[in-house]
Amino acid sequence: MHELGIVHRTITRPSASDAAALQPFGTSTVHEAMGRLGLMRPYIRPVYPGAKLCGPAVTVLLQPGDNWMLHVAVEQLQPGDVLVAACTTECEDGFFGELLATSVRARGGVGLVIDGGCRDAAALEEMDFPVFSRAIHAKGTVKATLGSVNVPVVCANALVHPGDMVVADIDGVVVVPAARTREVAEASREREENEAAKRKRLAAGELGLDMYQMRGKLEAAGLRYLG
Repeated sequence: MHELGIVHRTITRPSASDAAALQPFGTSTVHEAMGRLGLMRPYIRPVYPGAKLCGPAVTVLLQPGDNWMLHVAVEQLQPGDVLVAACTTECEDGFFGELLATSVRARGGVGLVIDGGCRDAAALEEMDFPVFSRAIHAKGTVKATLGSVNVPVVCANALVHPGDMVVADIDGVVVVPAARTREVAEASREREENEAAKRKRLAAGELGLDMYQMRGKLEAAGLRYLG
């Protein structure tokens, strides 16, 4: 059950070294390395090309059409944090824009993921402040109804606890439980090393049919070559 009117000031983040170890890897690699878990729904998209982020989550539970709790959450940010905002019900209003981004950056925050709308997309791109949102929408919001900060939220079907690592890029958004950060970073590194070796073989002309030993299984499944 969601708590309303609550701000948890103390959350457990991964160590700086573990967070940094996850930084080089993209969403697809992290998702695969974690056992194909943690993805948000694909309607969460970057508001400008090239946006990407990685950092611990400061979570926000918003009420529809109301961005009051985003302002409350900014105070709880530490350098490197990512705001992750969910709403009590679906809403595509423009909860966030250039002024809030300026405030977030001043506190050391590195981006926002929101299951809601965002506006001032051109200004955010000029600032290179990464936002991943459900929609881009000019409609403004009010400041009238309490939500909560640093409580577990479900954002675009992904469960996010305060302090979980969030990785976002052009391929989507993935959530890594804080306690698994080091393990997933290592698995991501191993996966990329393995893919680099495969890339060389494919670039040299070897077929995936042979590299992945598919021919026997295809034959057993009844594949026939004619002509």
